[in-house]
Amino acid sequence: MKKASILFAFVAAINCFAQKKNVNNDDPTKFMNTITAEKLKTRLYVIASDEMEGRDTGSKGQKKAGKYLIEQYQKSKISYPTGAVSYYQPVPASYLNAKRNQNLPDSENIWAYIEGSEKPDEVLVISAHYDHVGVKNGDVYNGADDDGSGTVAVLQIAEAFQKAKKEGHGPKRSILFLHVTGEEHGLHGSRFYSEHPLFPIANTIADINIDMIGRRDFDHPDTNNYVYVIGADRLSTDLHNITVAQNNKYTKLDLDFKFNDPKDPNHFYERSDHYNFAKFGIPAVFFFNGVHADYHQKTDEVEKIEFDALAKRTQLAFTIAWDLANRPERIVVDKPIN
Repeated sequence: MKKASILFAFVAAINCFAQKKNVNNDDPTKFMNTITAEKLKTRLYVIASDEMEGRDTGSKGQKKAGKYLIEQYQKSKISYPTGAVSYYQPVPASYLNAKRNQNLPDSENIWAYIEGSEKPDEVLVISAHYDHVGVKNGDVYNGADDDGSGTVAVLQIAEAFQKAKKEGHGPKRSILFLHVTGEEHGLHGSRFYSEHPLFPIANTIADINIDMIGRRDFDHPDTNNYVYVIGADRLSTDLHNITVAQNNKYTKLDLDFKFNDPKDPNHFYERSDHYNFAKFGIPAVFFFNGVHADYHQKTDEVEKIEFDALAKRTQLAFTIAWDLANRPERIVVDKPIN
C-alpha cells in the first residue's frame, strides 16, 4: 500500500506539472502583458527622434535606426536568423531603383529570429517597415506613427516571445521578425525579401504586418479602442477566424473591416508590405489605425501617439502570432490569390 501511494502521488505530480505546462503554452496572457505602453514609448522616442533624420531609405538616419534595433535584439539575446551572416539583409541600390529610378542608395532589411522547438522549418513572419520620408525643406519628418509605431511593436513582440522561450514556452514554429526598408518608395524591402527569401516561401505559414497602429483616424474621433483588419480572410479562413477569436479572448478591440473590402477605393490591401507575401499565396493580415491629419506630415510626432492603443494593438498581434506559431497544424490556404 505504501509503495502504491508513493507511485500514485508521483504520477499525480507529473500530470499536474504537464497540465500547468500545457496551460502556459496555450495561454499567452503572461507574456502578452510584458508588452506595455511605457516600453513602447521608450523605444519610439528613439526611433522617431530627430537624430534618425526621418529614416529615409538608405540614409544615414535610417542606418542609425537599424543599428538601434539590432542593439535591442542583442540585449534581449535574440539572434539573427539561421542561415544569415548578420542582422542585415542587404538590398542593393540597383534593385531599389530598377522600377523607377529615385536615386536611392544601398539599404538593408533588418531581421531577427527565434527558432521553433518542434517545427523549426515552418516560419511565421512578423513585419513592419522602419523607413520614412526623411528631411524636406529642412524639416525632419519623424514618422512616429508611420511606421515608428509598427517598428517598436515588432520589437516588443519579439521580446515577449523571447521571455516565453526563456521560461520554457518558446514557439513551436520559427518566427522571423522583419523590419523592411523602402516601403515609402514602393514596398521595395518586402518585395526584395519575398523574391530573395531566407526561408522557402512554401515553408512560410503567414505574415502579420503592422503599419501605423499608434493613433486614431477621422472615422473614430471618440475612441481608440479599434483597429482596422485588412487581408486576413483573403487567402485563409483560418487566419480570419484566429484573428477574431484571439481578439475576443484577450484584447477586445473593435475590429473594423471597412478597408478589407476589395472594392474599397483606398486599396490599402495592396499598399503595405504584407502584399508582397500575399501575392505569393502566403496568408497575411495587416493592422492599421487609418489615416489622420499628420499622415506624411512633419507633425507625425511621438507626442501625438496614443500609447494605450499602441500597446493593445501590439498585444493583439502578439496573441495571433502565438496561436499561429503554436497550433498543431499550420493554417490552411483555402482561397485563390486575389
